[in-house]
Amino acid sequence: MARTFTKLGKEITIAVKQAGPYPENNPRLRVLMQTARKENMPKENIERAIKKAADKDFSDYKEMNYEGYAPFGIAIFVETATDNTTRTVANVRSYFNKFGGSLGTSGSLEFLFDHKCVFHIKPKENVSLEDLEFELIDLGVDEIAEDEGEILIYGEFAQNSNIQKYLEENGFEITSSEFVRIPNDLKKVTPEQTEQINKLIEKIEEDEDVQNVFHNMQEE
Repeated sequence: MARTFTKLGKEITIAVKQAGPYPENNPRLRVLMQTARKENMPKENIERAIKKAADKDFSDYKEMNYEGYAPFGIAIFVETATDNTTRTVANVRSYFNKFGGSLGTSGSLEFLFDHKCVFHIKPKENVSLEDLEFELIDLGVDEIAEDEGEILIYGEFAQNSNIQKYLEENGFEITSSEFVRIPNDLKKVTPEQTEQINKLIEKIEEDEDVQNVFHNMQEE
C-alpha cells in the first residue's frame, strides 16, 4: 500500500507541476485525486504531494522510460519518475545485469507495447455497454468491459483527455484512471523461467524511482 501511495504522490506532484494545483482547472489532477481516494490514500498525503510541486526547492521529477530484455528474450518496459536520472539509469542497468538481462536503447522496444489509458467508472442507469462503446468509438476507445461492479474503458493514450472530458460532461463517475502498456505479442515461458524473470521484475519494482513495469511474458 505504501508503494501505491508513493507512486500516486509522484503522479499528483507531476500533474500539479504541469497544470496547476486546482482540480477544477487540471483534469489529470482531478482524476488522480479520485484514484487516490479509491486507494484510501490519506488526505494529508494528497495535500503534501500538491504542495511539493509549489516548493521552490523542489527540483521536479522527470518521467523517464527504460527498455530491456530479461532472460529468455522477455521484453521489459520500465516507467520511472525521478529527480536524479543518473542514479536511476545506473540502478536499472544494474538490475538487468545482475539477473541475466540487458538494458536496451530508448525506444527500442516501444513497438512491442500498445500505450493505453484506462478509466474505471461506475455503471449508469439506462446506459448499456454497447451504447457507451458506440458513443466512445470515435474517441479512440477500443474496449469496454465489466469488472467487479465497475466499467473499464480502454482507449488510445493520446485520447486520454478527450475521453475524460466526455465521461465528465455526460455525468459518469470516474473512480480511477491509469496508463498501461499492453503487449501486442506474448512470449511463452516455462514455470522455471518465469521464476527467474520474476526475480528481475520484483527487483526493478522495489526501486523507489520506478512507477510501473510492463512485460510480454506468458506463463505456461
